[in-house]
Amino acid sequence: MFTLTINQTDSRRDGDRVPQLLKDLRHIPARLDFDRSVEDEVQGIVDCPHQAVDAALVALRSGSWFVGIGVGPINEPLPNQIKDATGHGLIYARRAVDRLRNGKERIPVAVDGPIADLAAESESVLKLLGHIVHGRSAAEWRVLDLLTPGVRGQQKAVAQELGITTQAVSKAVARAQWNEEHAARPAAARLLQLILEVR
Repeated sequence: MFTLTINQTDSRRDGDRVPQLLKDLRHIPARLDFDRSVEDEVQGIVDCPHQAVDAALVALRSGSWFVGIGVGPINEPLPNQIKDATGHGLIYARRAVDRLRNGKERIPVAVDGPIADLAAESESVLKLLGHIVHGRSAAEWRVLDLLTPGVRGQQKAVAQELGITTQAVSKAVARAQWNEEHAARPAAARLLQLILEVR
C-alpha cells in the first residue's frame, strides 16, 4: 500500500488549507480516505501507485504542502479513520515528510520505504514532475483543467469554452509540458510499485 502524509508548509501565514486540499483529493480512489489527521496535516492510503502519484501532484500544484509517500504494509483490518491506522507504510510516510520539514527542498516531495535506492529514484522522478506542475501559470491551469489525458481532439472544445483560439490552447499545452508530464507519470508509479515487489 501507499500512504501519503501531507503537511501544510506554513499554516500561520496561509491559514487552514486542509479543507481545500481534501476537496481537491476527493476524486482519487483511496483505500482509506484522505482526511485531516492532526491540525494542518492530511493523510490517506491508496492501493495503486498511480493514485499515489496523482495525489502527490495535486498537493504539489499549490506549493503549500510537504508531501511524504510511504511504501509499505498497513495493519489490517483497516480502521474507519486514517488517524487510527497503523503499520510500516505510515512510519515510512512520516519519515519522508519529516525529512522535508528539516530541509529546504524546492519541490517538497519525499519517498521512503524498505528499498532505499528505489525510493530515491521514485522521489527524483516525482520531483521532476512536481517541478513541471508547480511552475504552471493560472492561465495554463485554466486550459489544462478542462483537458482529459489521452483523449484526442479536445483542444477545439476547450478553446470554445474559454473563448480563446485553438492555437492559444495548443501553446498553453506545450508551454505547460502537459503531454510530457502525463507520459512520465507511469514511470514514477512503476518505481513506487517496484519498492513493494523487490525482495
